[in-house]
Amino acid sequence: MLAEIHALKDQYISWLKESITLHELDGWVEVTTPFIDRHNDYLQFYVGRSDSGYILSDDGYTIVDLEQSGCQLNTTRRQSLLAMTLRGYGVKQNAESKELYVDASSANYARRKHSLIQAMLAVNDLYYLASPHVASFYFEDVEAWLEAQGIRYSPSVKLTGASGFDHHFDFVIPKSASRPERVLLSLNRPDRANIERTVFAWEDTKKARRKEACAYAILNDAERAISEDSLSALKAYQVNPVLWSERESVLEELAA
Repeated sequence: MLAEIHALKDQYISWLKESITLHELDGWVEVTTPFIDRHNDYLQFYVGRSDSGYILSDDGYTIVDLEQSGCQLNTTRRQSLLAMTLRGYGVKQNAESKELYVDASSANYARRKHSLIQAMLAVNDLYYLASPHVASFYFEDVEAWLEAQGIRYSPSVKLTGASGFDHHFDFVIPKSASRPERVLLSLNRPDRANIERTVFAWEDTKKARRKEACAYAILNDAERAISEDSLSALKAYQVNPVLWSERESVLEELAA
């Protein structure tokens, strides 16, 4: 059995060697590996000379691809997750170019190359690993927008409805001289279940608030279109639907 596994190991190493291709580009060598990302594209990195030997870089592809796929890494939590991932492989990040890179010598080139490939795959997987946190990430995006616009708010507020049940609202903007109290919910997935929960929460809560109080549902339409049925259901129960892509349309109403 041991001899058989040794033979399979040698077969794997041979396949790996044969599958790696090299192309010289303006003083750099483009290395195409047999490892694939979530798009089923082969991972590529680039090798150039440095004072210590070599520098191996992904040329910014991994992080830029995440961002272009809608997984922004612009909050403290996401940056922390990214930094922890890179630290585990000893890979560095250039904040300006967004490239992932490692320094290598002739003695440790193979090990450092392996570390970079593993880091590229791990960062690529943040797109999936972040899925359980997407709702909280969207909350952060809405919060960051409110902050950037100078809108006064209280985050994560529980309000008691007429039934006596407490309902959670993501943000509450207090009453001003020109505007009533406004409650906001950030709906990352505005599906039927979430719409129904939102409608019930507001229907119960508004009976216990000032008559003029109003509600807004900030709907994430970055990855999927919001159905007319969802918008109509919210409007029918006096919840103002606001598409994230059109959030500026309610800026005056929320900032006053």
